[in-house]
Amino acid sequence: MSNGADFQDIQRRMEGAINAFRNDLASLRTGRASSNLLDPIQVQAYGSAMPLNQVATVTVPEPRMLQVSIWDKSMVNAVDRAIRESNLGFNPIMDGTTLRIPLPELNEQRRKELAKIAHTYAENARVAVRHVRRDAMDGLKKAEKDGDVGQDDVRSQSERVQKMTDDTITSIDGMLSEKQAEIMQV
Repeated sequence: MSNGADFQDIQRRMEGAINAFRNDLASLRTGRASSNLLDPIQVQAYGSAMPLNQVATVTVPEPRMLQVSIWDKSMVNAVDRAIRESNLGFNPIMDGTTLRIPLPELNEQRRKELAKIAHTYAENARVAVRHVRRDAMDGLKKAEKDGDVGQDDVRSQSERVQKMTDDTITSIDGMLSEKQAEIMQV
């Protein structure tokens, strides 16, 4: 764009980072069963890594139980292995092409581990937002160097990009605080 930063694109990319963070948080267990808990699991299927939801259906038959119905009988062991090797602390029970996963009560140590994982997800989201900011600032510097935009415009647009970045990071921090409170609640 010849007149500086494309603020709609910057906003869209920052919203993408927030949405990815929201999905990551949804996969963290808070004591209640949710079919989203298994979303981050990748299964070695048909020679490549596939998301679990592409080889099975995840349902919640009881508040503290997940049920994974695997479509292809040959994939049962691969799905079982992927769930056990994930960092989620689940121990599935095999029953034909169905895996039942009881959700144990969260102890204090596991709650702290989940809070650390949430922190990691938040930091990844912050880094993604900072990358968007860096790309926008680089674009502004290039536009200024090419003579497309004046110094005053670059300064005001830089401040606007920084404000968008700050607002997005504040939103990420708020979501992290909510999730931590939810995780630590007994």
